[in-house]
Amino acid sequence: MLTRMARLAVTTPRRIVGITVLFVIAAAAFGIPAASKLSPGGFLDPASESARAAATLAEKFNQGGMDLVVVVSSERGAKDAHAHAVGADIARQLSQSPFVSQVTSPWDGQTTPGLFSADGKTAMILVALKGDEKSAPKHARTLAQRFAHDHQGVTVQAGGSALVYEQVNEQTERDLLRMEIIAIPLSFLALVWVFGGLLAAALPVAVGGVAILGSLAVLRAVALITNVSIFALNVTVALGFALAVDYTLLIISRYRDEVAAGRGRDEALLKTVTTAGRTVLFSAVTVALALAATALFPMYFLKSFAYAGTAVVAFAALAAVVVAPATLALIGDRLDALDIRKLGRRLLGRPAPPQPTLESSFWYRTAKLVMRQAIPVGLALTAFLLALGAPFLGVRWGYPDDRVLPTSASARAVSDRIRSEFRTTSETKVVLPDTAGVTTADLDDYAMRLSLVADVAAVSTPTGTFVAGQHGGPPSAPSGMAAGSAYLTIQSTAPLYSQASEIQLARMHAIAPPGHQPAQFTGMAQTNRDCVNGITSRLPFVFAFIAVVTLVLLFLLTGSVILPIKAVLLNLVSLTAVFGALVWIFQDGHLGAVGTTSTGTLAANVPVLMFCIAFGLSMDYEVFLLARIREYWLESPRTRAANDESIALGLARTGRVITAAALLMSISFAALISAGVSFMRMFGLGLTVAVLVDATLVRMLLVPAFMHVLGGLNWWAPDPLAQWHHRAFRGVSPIRSGSGALPQ
Repeated sequence: MLTRMARLAVTTPRRIVGITVLFVIAAAAFGIPAASKLSPGGFLDPASESARAAATLAEKFNQGGMDLVVVVSSERGAKDAHAHAVGADIARQLSQSPFVSQVTSPWDGQTTPGLFSADGKTAMILVALKGDEKSAPKHARTLAQRFAHDHQGVTVQAGGSALVYEQVNEQTERDLLRMEIIAIPLSFLALVWVFGGLLAAALPVAVGGVAILGSLAVLRAVALITNVSIFALNVTVALGFALAVDYTLLIISRYRDEVAAGRGRDEALLKTVTTAGRTVLFSAVTVALALAATALFPMYFLKSFAYAGTAVVAFAALAAVVVAPATLALIGDRLDALDIRKLGRRLLGRPAPPQPTLESSFWYRTAKLVMRQAIPVGLALTAFLLALGAPFLGVRWGYPDDRVLPTSASARAVSDRIRSEFRTTSETKVVLPDTAGVTTADLDDYAMRLSLVADVAAVSTPTGTFVAGQHGGPPSAPSGMAAGSAYLTIQSTAPLYSQASEIQLARMHAIAPPGHQPAQFTGMAQTNRDCVNGITSRLPFVFAFIAVVTLVLLFLLTGSVILPIKAVLLNLVSLTAVFGALVWIFQDGHLGAVGTTSTGTLAANVPVLMFCIAFGLSMDYEVFLLARIREYWLESPRTRAANDESIALGLARTGRVITAAALLMSISFAALISAGVSFMRMFGLGLTVAVLVDATLVRMLLVPAFMHVLGGLNWWAPDPLAQWHHRAFRGVSPIRSGSGALPQ
């Protein structure tokens, strides 16, 4: 297949490039508007208890799961006549809006507690919005633009979950533009430094454009069928550009090696595609399947990265093994045209530096040095990485709230104000989908028992409010009965994401609902529990899937069962260090949490996503290195000395490519650190560290150390697998089967 693709690139390069240009134009026209079609949510399992309760509230009580909070403040006090008139008028207009299902204000005659601040200068209006994660944020923006401004001395601000979602969406689009402004010029400059020639540097950028625009078109197409997260855009751009540069860099480097070895253009391209192209395809399949594992989670936030990841990897690989060789066939000898290094030497009158041999290269000498001290180096680095990962043992999972936004965002500012000026409470709603045979007295009894749970401030029922076990006055707005269903509202003072909150939720679940009918809980505490459970319950399947995929693909590449196991173990060690750093920085707040707000937790979705991507990218470099080592091993006498020499030569050939690729990839991911949304900043920092650690400490030091210690065992497989691999790939197998003697 690769030979046919190479011949196609050599014989019809103009046609391939022309078709690619038409594809890029069509993909850009369809895919660039994708941002407006994507959603900012998707963190919750749709089959979870909290999601089912929210669905019942929407269906039976016309209440969406999103809210808007309007804050009314005056220096003369929120109960001042003018502030009262402004607040009451806003509440009245909100209640008449077609976007609103329910309004609770301190001026509506209800007894809802906590709507006035401690100093009495500020009051809150709570607005339940209609619609889902796509429509409710847009409604919130419309209402905020209408009411959130100064009303003759009375200040009105807007916040709440719906407006947080809307501002996250807007922030993500700004982050995407900033990321492109940062990453593309820096990457191009780095490519010029790597290749020297402006033309050679432009080719990986062009391949990256093909991968990104093709993936955006796929995302928009998928969004027509199902929900897709807006955050997939950032990863599509960063990953698409990084992988395209990675793969094209490998193709161009191998092509240059073949030309330097004396092959003509066509022969060099054929050899490049059948060797480096094979490596690219193995790498692409490994990365794509690692990303596809996110589809095993029920949240569409994670599923979206399966769509985005597999699309961007496929386009990057296809462009690298088809479009890049076709372009090289067209460019021919002009690949190194516009070489600024040659121009600089000519202007300075300096001769060209001598071409170094492989044996004199930095990577060859490093590999030899490491292998002479393999055991001390291996043990020291492994211990160092595990020590860096120690903070991960204290990880605490949470659910992203308004604090993912920068403090300059209005929705974040309102939430900060509520936390500082009001008696902070969290709200849990208990939904009884079937109230057949349940009386209002039963509901009151149930509410009274719930109010006795520690840290419960109040429980509202359709008939009244229970505060600290005492029955309150008139009916409270935040609860109701309709169509054979009912719901109650619990106000809690237990800090969210804390042990006290978890204990309180468990105790409330333990209280039998009236008539022993099933009850469904929703609210941030329950949502957090459902989100974490939705992820942790599926982690064993995801880890097993990724491990099996890696083991199988690396066996197909190398014919060994030992090297794939070694690769998985080393990847886990390096990723442990990365996740320990994330906990230390973003959860525990060290280094100023890199400009974000530390909440004492990590959003559970992000580390899982990062693991899948980072693991796939680690395999990317593993494939690059092992494929070249295997080539030298196949041509060697297969002794222990030959094993060490193959490792050193393989690292010498790929070390520069891997280092350059890691540098370029880290630029793409580091651009995400500028994101305004905190967990995208964590995502960018984590992947940057993962790529750099993997390309330096792991590939340059740990891999040579471990492969030296293993010796001939590196290439071992049991007899049946050895024979199958030999037949399947129709070549001399690089292994010694289980029944034969190992190389010495």
